[in-house]
Amino acid sequence: MPASPGSRTVVTRFAPSPTGRLHLGHAYSALLGWRSARAASGRFLLRIEDIDPVRCRPEYTDAILQDLDWLGLDWEGTARVQSAHLQEYRAALDRLQAMGLLYPCFCTRADIAREIAAIGHAPHGPDGLLYPGTCRSLPLAERAARIAGGEPYALRLDMAAALRRAVGPLCFVELGDGGPRRIRCDPARFGDAVLARKDIPASYHLCVTHDDALQGVTLVTRAEDLRPATDLHRLIQALMGWPTPCYSHHSLLLDADGRRLSKRDKAPTLLALREAGHSPEEVRAMALSRPTKRPTGR
Repeated sequence: MPASPGSRTVVTRFAPSPTGRLHLGHAYSALLGWRSARAASGRFLLRIEDIDPVRCRPEYTDAILQDLDWLGLDWEGTARVQSAHLQEYRAALDRLQAMGLLYPCFCTRADIAREIAAIGHAPHGPDGLLYPGTCRSLPLAERAARIAGGEPYALRLDMAAALRRAVGPLCFVELGDGGPRRIRCDPARFGDAVLARKDIPASYHLCVTHDDALQGVTLVTRAEDLRPATDLHRLIQALMGWPTPCYSHHSLLLDADGRRLSKRDKAPTLLALREAGHSPEEVRAMALSRPTKRPTGR
């Protein structure tokens, strides 16, 4: 069951992906987690989530460390770099496999699109179109033969089987606006989620829950656009017997046109602000005073 707020030492973390330079939105998220830990005399950790070898680049990892240090944020120990721990995630996948909760999926995106078109409707979940379950019922012998033949595949979570395995109602404690609230989860809306692919050996959903448990994180502070993912994370925690942190999903920072700050839209980076002559104190004030989009709740 989720812990009640205040029942454990506060351990927070900032976990960026090195796919570009940090901007004010990252500074805001990092500052909220850092301040939460400091206010409770707790611990603040840094984690580099670089599982995607195509989008993540080592030079951005170095830049993250430099930006945070310049901003005046300190963290406990060395940053955990996910790409250095692939065997740990493989072991977690093996445990789920041993429970009979994973199956290989050989479908391409084009295959899935054709299957959905044939069905005549396109149900959506938080991560997009829901997988129609094409490969879920493949005979074991066919699965083995296709794998032995070198056919690429993903590993999907059998959602129906996972929900049968999970014990009791799934919920989490949200510490955002309005004080502590216990929120009921609905992981079924993700369908048979992908937990590993050929190009990415373990998904964000698996890695983040694994690392939060391993590092003893008790309070996850992250943007409200990741709130839906918490439903799936709670299911993985329940299946693996991992502890449940409390969550605080914060508002999204907006640009002058009312859009959320993002790398894709070329939000001003901390480096650009630094080179423009702004001090760390000024940048922290900018991040904490910028207009936000309030969490929608549920």
